[in-house]
Amino acid sequence: MGGLKIKKGDQVLVIAGKDRGKRGKVLRVDRQRARVVVEGVNMIKRHTRPNPRAGVQGGIVEREAPIHISNVMVISPDSGKPSRVGIKVLEDGRRVRYAKVDGAILDQ
Repeated sequence: MGGLKIKKGDQVLVIAGKDRGKRGKVLRVDRQRARVVVEGVNMIKRHTRPNPRAGVQGGIVEREAPIHISNVMVISPDSGKPSRVGIKVLEDGRRVRYAKVDGAILDQ
């Protein structure tokens, strides 16, 4: 699949689909299927069975479903604008991700 430039904890903007325009934090990244789970985006209702052993109550549970990574853009921490992500090597030899819109470094 190659290197995915979105990581867990990034603030992203949904740019396509039914939740277009929503912002949220990346909770999980599935590298094999190139999908991300974003907080409060692509909510689905899951009918779950009660399981007393696991402590699951059962009923209708609402949770986030994965969306394709191409449908989200990273939000630059400096300007708050959506941006594409690049990778550059700093003087001290570290490889970091940066927002192309304003050059803000995404990795701390």
